[in-house]
Amino acid sequence: MTPLSTIHQFDGPAGTLEALFERRDELPRAVVVFGHPHPQHGGTMHTNVVYRAAKTYLAIGCAVLRFNFRGVGASAGHWDEGRGERDDFLAALDFAAGTYPGVEIWSAGFSFGAWLALTSGVLDPRVTQVLGIAPPTGRYDFSRVTTSDKPKHFIYGERDELVPIAEFQTFFDRVHEPKTLTVIDSANHLFDGQLPEVGAAIRKRFTGNGTDEAPE
Repeated sequence: MTPLSTIHQFDGPAGTLEALFERRDELPRAVVVFGHPHPQHGGTMHTNVVYRAAKTYLAIGCAVLRFNFRGVGASAGHWDEGRGERDDFLAALDFAAGTYPGVEIWSAGFSFGAWLALTSGVLDPRVTQVLGIAPPTGRYDFSRVTTSDKPKHFIYGERDELVPIAEFQTFFDRVHEPKTLTVIDSANHLFDGQLPEVGAAIRKRFTGNGTDEAPE
């Protein structure tokens, strides 16, 4: 297997952002920009779901940029109630596009990061597909997502305690096609003990193969 190369930082609007941009020597099928959970509730680019999702995307031939929002880890800046964090995500899209001109860009995220990935991704013409894992639809504005004509993919836990599955299903029913939804049986918001199912859902959605290998 081709060895990995990794970039550990890039320039953001509030200063340097700590990152892991993992890619192999060959041209990737897509570049995935991945957003992490809420910075004030312990979310980082190393959160378990983020790690598993990133490794799965990498295994199916993508380059993956995951990074810490401003004020998290070694990233410069301070929490900005989502406004500055959206700017950070847009800077990550810029960096990904500049690194691989002409390659598809996919936008993805988990929880708070899913809000930024979905809402930024549907508006950015460079992004061709979006994925939200456990998006907190009852807490943020997802109206632009519901009307987008881009392919929109969702992974959700049947027992999500942040936004109950019935509430999320109501949201999903309003989302315009094309769209997909994978509900993971008995999973909570953090997918505790069910990370392989998250990886398998991503792999099946983008390759048709519903098994997920152990991450590197």
